Amino acid sequence: MLIKLNHAHVIGTVIAYLIGVCLVPLVISYSKKEGLVDVPNDRKIHTKPISRIGGVAIWASTMLTFLCLVFMSYYPYGSLLSGILLGGSLMFLLGLVDDIYNLNAKFKLFLQIAIATLVYLLGVQINHIPFIGDIGIFSYPITLLWIVGISNALNFIDGVDGLAGSVVTVNAVTLAIIAVAMNPPSPISALIGFILAGSMMAFLTYNFNPARIFMGDSGALFSGFLLAAISITGVMKAATLAILLPFLVLAVPIMDITFSSLRRIAKGKSPFVADAEHIHHKLLHAGFSQKKTVMILTSVAIIAGGLAVLITGGATVKQYSIAILAIVVVMFLLNLIKMLTKK
Repeated sequence: MLIKLNHAHVIGTVIAYLIGVCLVPLVISYSKKEGLVDVPNDRKIHTKPISRIGGVAIWASTMLTFLCLVFMSYYPYGSLLSGILLGGSLMFLLGLVDDIYNLNAKFKLFLQIAIATLVYLLGVQINHIPFIGDIGIFSYPITLLWIVGISNALNFIDGVDGLAGSVVTVNAVTLAIIAVAMNPPSPISALIGFILAGSMMAFLTYNFNPARIFMGDSGALFSGFLLAAISITGVMKAATLAILLPFLVLAVPIMDITFSSLRRIAKGKSPFVADAEHIHHKLLHAGFSQKKTVMILTSVAIIAGGLAVLITGGATVKQYSIAILAIVVVMFLLNLIKMLTKK
């Protein structure tokens, strides 16, 4: 099974990309026809209506890839996979309803907690913390905080063309590589990470500046949830200091949601009220273009991931270097193709 899963990592990434790159144009066409577009306002930096349901393509390409792997006999049964896919799908549906109907923030948070609770009951749990040991009854609130926090953190950084997608791609591949290196390894968590990366790369094909589509809450909550879940099942199950590695890998979204929430609370505002003072906004105000802002924050994600991989040791450094080089080359080619076709 391990050999088959290793094959599936590459096959799943390619299939997810190919399915996604075909689905995104269909989603763009449908959303424009139905008026499901993001309209510019004082807080946003785009100047024309853009499709806001890119999460549909990201979710669909991920799920269809798993379906393809079933037919190819690569599907890895058990090991919390069903709970992760169910939780991810519910987060996606919640985000999609929010994209269409603009739900109340507190009501949306309540539903996120309910979904995280369901996933916790299905076995996706943080049960151990270094220097403390088993955390007993605190496992539930800590797991909920992690899942809901990371899911929303991706939503917070989704404010510049290509930023959230680039960070998710790097984070997903990094967590996948570390998951395989853990003792015991978690190739299933790695498979989810690689498939998510493939789906996200397909989305980025149309999301790089100037974007033709946004991932919306549906895409941000879905991808954020998957990152949170595979970090638990693939890394945090190890009863060592490795449990702290996801904090390093997910440094960009964690820093942004932490500082944003503290800033809003300090001003006497709700941490759920949107503003234009995120890290990417500050870089834009400092004079950096959207593309340079994406490059800076993606580079931070790559460096943070590299440090995590370095701590993991073994063959992970070589694997990470190859994977990141491949991602950078693909991103460069996608941008180049977009520039040439634009001309």
